[in-house]
Amino acid sequence: MIRRLLHYCSPRARHLVIAELSLVVVAALLQGIAFLLLVPLLRSLFIGDLNAASTWLIAVAATAVGYVVASWFASQIGMQASTAVLDSLLERLGDSVVSLPVAWFSTDRTGLVTGLATQGAMFVSTMPYAILRQILAGFIAPATVLVGMYFFDWRLALAMTVMVPIIAIGYRWLSRRIGRGDHAHSLAVAEASNRVVEFARAQPALRTAGESSIADRLVEEALEHQHKEYRGLLITGGAGIAIFAGLVQLSITVLLVVGAFLAVGGTVDIATLIALLVLGVRFNEPIVAAGELGGGVAVAKTTIDRLDELAVVPRLSEPEHPATPADFDVEFQGVTFGYGGDPVLRDLSFIAPASGMTAIVGPSGSGKTTITKLIARFYDPEAGTVCIGGVPVPELGTDVVAAAVAPVFQDVYLFDDTILNNIWIGDPDLSRDEVIAAATRARVEEIVARLPGGWDARVGEGGSNLSGGERQRVSIARALLKDAPVVLLDEATSALDIGNEIAIGEAIDQIRADRTLIVVAHRLQTIMTADQIIMLDGEGGIREAGGHAELLAQGGAYARYWRERVDAAGWKLSRHD
Repeated sequence: MIRRLLHYCSPRARHLVIAELSLVVVAALLQGIAFLLLVPLLRSLFIGDLNAASTWLIAVAATAVGYVVASWFASQIGMQASTAVLDSLLERLGDSVVSLPVAWFSTDRTGLVTGLATQGAMFVSTMPYAILRQILAGFIAPATVLVGMYFFDWRLALAMTVMVPIIAIGYRWLSRRIGRGDHAHSLAVAEASNRVVEFARAQPALRTAGESSIADRLVEEALEHQHKEYRGLLITGGAGIAIFAGLVQLSITVLLVVGAFLAVGGTVDIATLIALLVLGVRFNEPIVAAGELGGGVAVAKTTIDRLDELAVVPRLSEPEHPATPADFDVEFQGVTFGYGGDPVLRDLSFIAPASGMTAIVGPSGSGKTTITKLIARFYDPEAGTVCIGGVPVPELGTDVVAAAVAPVFQDVYLFDDTILNNIWIGDPDLSRDEVIAAATRARVEEIVARLPGGWDARVGEGGSNLSGGERQRVSIARALLKDAPVVLLDEATSALDIGNEIAIGEAIDQIRADRTLIVVAHRLQTIMTADQIIMLDGEGGIREAGGHAELLAQGGAYARYWRERVDAAGWKLSRHD
């Protein structure tokens, strides 16, 4: 466990933990020696040899002073080590999270990551100081006394030694029992956290569902499952601790029986027997306490296991020397991809030319959003290649792709910060005036005008103070500020009214000349102004591709799709002679 913890520590934290535990070992040894020295001291007092008693008393005092000094330094270093370990764990967790493929976050991992970053990291960081120190002292000091007992009476020492394997097995069984219970409990806590967060985020939609809504039931079931696992952890842990304490008490019983037998036979002097019995009873307590704390090690192990699991999550391949795209057209070459099941895209091939706008249309579930996620390299295809500027994205690497692509997806998340700062993260190096200028292009100033605080108005958690359309406009402004050569708009105007859609359309028109725009949309105005339209067939392939007028003239699937959309929108097309 210590080795696994040190793996996640920075060099400074590692040195502090090793120094702390080394001092703890020294202190425990000195404590054991000090108690061993009490045997000749008590025996000298018992027989009235005051000169010998004085000598042993000085030895006990000197050893005790060494113990106090070592313990003090261990405590001081231990507090520093806890802070350093916490910093290391959070840094490693952050590095691991940002290196994970974006696809890993498609499942809600909020509860897992939150638990690791809060209770988990905090508990592990305090473990060397609050738990391991007491466990080491609880076993090393009694072990020192046990070894020393052989110098006074090997028979009593042997009686204690016989119980050591039994106590060791009991301790290991207790740790594993509590560890299994904590693992199940941590999973239940993560699931309950996910449900509570989901419930809070979906409140606007859930208010109309009534008290007996499915969401209410799911939250209640998750919380009840969490409580059930916690009760099970308390019961199994409590029973295990009681059994372990019984094993330790059994060792004292064995010592008493053997000591009484030797005393009756006259083969051990009373002074030595009393001193050794006192030591045996005295060190019963640290071992029991160490057993109780052993469950804490098992709990900390659960967090380390979670960090290990994050470390082995498959990452996307990264090139040693990232390539540079020749331009910024986007090409799919025989791409096949599914989300661990049946392919959503099958042998898909097309080119979205640079400095042009390509619209992706098709029935629901045909893979429109999947195309944008493959371009942004949330995933790599199962077969075929996605290229930017003629270079496969794995050869470009995630960082190059992230710098070249600005995605705006349907689900917009804003940080609980100001409107301006939510846009500013698109390019932190720009000035405030430059950020406001980009935001104005997306008509964000209309949102700012109605909010107290203007550009410095807070948007709330997830952007809860803004409407869906307003959140999308902030997200689009962020993408414009990034100034990436490839812009992906996935239903980016779906939540806007007509006036705001026109405003965003004008902003899009301004950047079409020098960017590759790939738009997934059902809005007629967006579709008909595209330079190229890719219509998916719903089976993972392309049914038709071409310009709006061209596809209408063919009278095929796209023409039928267009007429259905026009009729649904209530458009009236007039014909001019």
